[in-house]
Amino acid sequence: MRRFVSACLLLAMGALPAAAQSGPAPVSTIQTSGFSVVETLSVDATEAPRKVFHARMTIPAKPGDFVLFYPKWIPGEHGPTGPLADTAGIYFRANGKPLAWHRDAKEVYAFHVEVPDGVKEIEASLDYLSPVEMPGGFSSGSSATDKLAVLAWNWLALYPLGMGSDQVGVKASLKLPAGWTWASALPEEKSAGDAVDFKVASLTTLVDSPVQMGQYQKKIPLQVGQNPPHELDIAADSAASLRMQPQQVQAFDNLVAEAGALYGARHYRDYHFLLTLSDHVAHFGLEHHESDDSRLSENYLTDANMWTLGASLLPHEYTHSWNGKYRRPAGLATPDYSEPMEGNLLWVYEGLTEYFGYVLTARSGLQTADVWRDHLANLAMTYTYRPGRDWRPLEDTATDAQQLYGASAAFSNYRRSVDYYDEGALIWLEVDTILRRESQGKKSMDDFAHLFHGGENTVPMVKTYTFDDVVSTLNQVQPYDWRGFLTRRILNVAVAAPLQGIENSGWKLVYTDKPNRDTQAGAQRSHELDTTASLGLLLNREGAVVDAIEGGIAAKGGIGPGMKVVAVNGRRYSPELLTNALLEAQKTKQPIQLLIENTEYYRTVSLAYFDGPREPHLVRDESKPDLLDKIIQPKVTKLPAPFTGE
Repeated sequence: MRRFVSACLLLAMGALPAAAQSGPAPVSTIQTSGFSVVETLSVDATEAPRKVFHARMTIPAKPGDFVLFYPKWIPGEHGPTGPLADTAGIYFRANGKPLAWHRDAKEVYAFHVEVPDGVKEIEASLDYLSPVEMPGGFSSGSSATDKLAVLAWNWLALYPLGMGSDQVGVKASLKLPAGWTWASALPEEKSAGDAVDFKVASLTTLVDSPVQMGQYQKKIPLQVGQNPPHELDIAADSAASLRMQPQQVQAFDNLVAEAGALYGARHYRDYHFLLTLSDHVAHFGLEHHESDDSRLSENYLTDANMWTLGASLLPHEYTHSWNGKYRRPAGLATPDYSEPMEGNLLWVYEGLTEYFGYVLTARSGLQTADVWRDHLANLAMTYTYRPGRDWRPLEDTATDAQQLYGASAAFSNYRRSVDYYDEGALIWLEVDTILRRESQGKKSMDDFAHLFHGGENTVPMVKTYTFDDVVSTLNQVQPYDWRGFLTRRILNVAVAAPLQGIENSGWKLVYTDKPNRDTQAGAQRSHELDTTASLGLLLNREGAVVDAIEGGIAAKGGIGPGMKVVAVNGRRYSPELLTNALLEAQKTKQPIQLLIENTEYYRTVSLAYFDGPREPHLVRDESKPDLLDKIIQPKVTKLPAPFTGE
């Protein structure tokens, strides 16, 4: 999906800034002066409940064919995801007169504006139309309701093509709906009523600093008295959904402390957890250097199941401040938003973040150890039943991330998805166990984190790395054939799932008919049924087949994604009914009869499966030390009491 950029424009960009070069030298991303140009960007969000955002810009310009670019490759989204299709009302003017413009025929994110002689500055205006549908890709998804909104500045920004985002300064301002408050890591200059002016910042910092706003908002300081400051900023669709129990606040406070102990340094001026609770915005997490844009269901803080299901989101996004923002693969440290990113090291960027995020989830007490292990068992099961492993190495899922993020869940087990997240986490668990084994317990991934992500406390900056840097740092922690190990796990086709980390840590993956607490929490919320390890089907609450394991029993019987299980043994489908049918078949040894609807045609499929429900669990292997328990032990805090819901 590399889009056209003319050779002359590439030459005009010149050499990449130091932040985009391979090597250890960190480069600060905080700038307040020395810009090649300084724009103003005024955003009117008063119509956010109507899902319309208005922007007006003043941009220094040169006469002739002046090319402006709309951000396309968005950091953290790993693809050309800039929501250009959701823009409207685009106008360019100079001295109050309209200017002719046209879109580039090959690079549609580029706008050619005809600037008259003598004009040094033009005015641009555009509207952003936030999607109505809840599903969506990251910041281009639905982001506004009647009571709240999350603003991503890249929706509304244009900049001169050929300039790096560090070269462009932006003086931004925002007008909010009446009575709303806001939160952001972007430093404020002044505010009055429903309007706020921000300090001049680079376009890099601006795009990296979303604004959360809403009628119902709560601000909770964390690690009070410690520097740098931290704040949990929650916006919700109702006042009731902002209620928190003391143990929940304690868990988030623990998260900040445990992250500091893990990495040994912080690389931000302050940090804002921007947590948005709504059932009407897209649900995701997106990392930023000094904040995160995390979105969960409205009842996340009040429902025990939702609390369990969302436990690892904030630890993951917070970890990205170190791993992804401060330390970043050279191929992802592009100088602006037009250059394609290279995702082949996403198994470090995302996989290592997933691992450390899971570790911090347990160490902080956001999730109990029992549920944490059940979640790990789920991951192990998922990648065990992944026939796509037969043909696709893990690195290829990273290189192809821009396509896989938007791929359907159907056939994901055979196609593979963004597997570098959780399969990557399993591999980094194995790395942790090898470090501990080879060093006789003296070294671990905590030591790697200190070396790779720590150092001195700094303002936001980028320190790029390559595969060689990862290998070199691992060898500094503990000599081993890390290059060979990672090559086998990442670059080669690996038919067997990477379960050695679990096994090395003194645990084993087993299957029983006892419910897995992690999947049980999800099932109680969504009424979906996951029979991956038995029938090989993932079904939604109505019986629609979300996915069927290629080569599994159901797939061999002719069942595939898009079909629907209408009845089980002659009775209308329900998740409970099919679970009971699995138990009954185990006793009677009689095949399960499924009535299947496929594009308006019906047929009965007989599945001769008699092993009952198979739910994944981890059980202790007493012949080995319990390293999992050591890995998730808090370093500097005490675990809060488990949250059981209001």
